[in-house]
Amino acid sequence: MEEGAAESSPAAEKKGAEEEDDFGYRLFPDRNKKPQSFLVRSLFTFHNKCQLMLRMTLETNPYARLLLEALKQSGCTVFNDRHFSCEDCDGCVGGGFDAATSQIVLCQNNIRQQSHMNRVVTHELIHAFDHCRAHVDWFKNVKHLACSEIRAANLSGDCTLMNEIARFKFGLKGHHQTCVRDRAIRSILAVRKVSKETAEKAVDEVFDACFNDLEPFGRIPHSRADAKRAYRDFQNRDRYNANL
Repeated sequence: MEEGAAESSPAAEKKGAEEEDDFGYRLFPDRNKKPQSFLVRSLFTFHNKCQLMLRMTLETNPYARLLLEALKQSGCTVFNDRHFSCEDCDGCVGGGFDAATSQIVLCQNNIRQQSHMNRVVTHELIHAFDHCRAHVDWFKNVKHLACSEIRAANLSGDCTLMNEIARFKFGLKGHHQTCVRDRAIRSILAVRKVSKETAEKAVDEVFDACFNDLEPFGRIPHSRADAKRAYRDFQNRDRYNANL
């Protein structure tokens, strides 16, 4: 012990451990549990419904299909059984991306509708895409996290007009940007033990660059129709590149 330093008590050490950032894992308690057998999991309606909705999203949703193609072309092929996990979560969180395992967690007790599943899967696949294409320091660099959260809110459909109306939030000029900023800040605060001021500063410092990074969509998909057009453009872009 250095001279002049006060010896820490067991109570202080416990408090310090509790205050240590858990990187949002507290919201996903099933992450630390032993995996249940298929028979046990099949008995729970939430798990069955989650798996069925996930399959529907991966097979039919244009947002998800584009991202799956982009991940594959980036060398990060996504497999249903390996990279998705339906689990019970705390609070009202819909899902999360576990960078340590490259796995997307879907909160089966909180996702009740197909439209919600579509948004959650798309949101988390954007994080997976960022994880694949860039050296993202998820755990130590809050700006990296902020950038991916901005992109996820901007490109996943989280801030479409209909979703904002459903939240009783209305606006005209600049409302989409405001929604993206607010949701990015909320996401950071949900998974990191930082102050609101720290989260706001991180988002504001990278907002312009990350908001304008539209890969792999090439546009902001404000609707399912926009996402379909983006998917077609992505496929055509690949055909063009293949002929060069």
